[in-house]
Amino acid sequence: MKKNLHPDYHLITVKMTDGTEYQTRSTWGKEGDTLVLDIDPTVHPAWTGGTGRMLDQGGRVSKFKKKYEGLGF
Repeated sequence: MKKNLHPDYHLITVKMTDGTEYQTRSTWGKEGDTLVLDIDPTVHPAWTGGTGRMLDQGGRVSKFKKKYEGLGF
């Protein structure tokens, strides 16, 4: 097998939207980095039954709606 073919697999900390944290192994970032999630299973409509509303960050949803408002969306 070729050497240095696979990425480094190391421990990182994942911070959920409610502030809880857990450690997991990943190829993301570097050893000891913290991955801060914007959306996770505690707030995503797919896991909460669709009762929550996703935030429109940067006006993307309103920009999309304005662009395609005449098409019946």
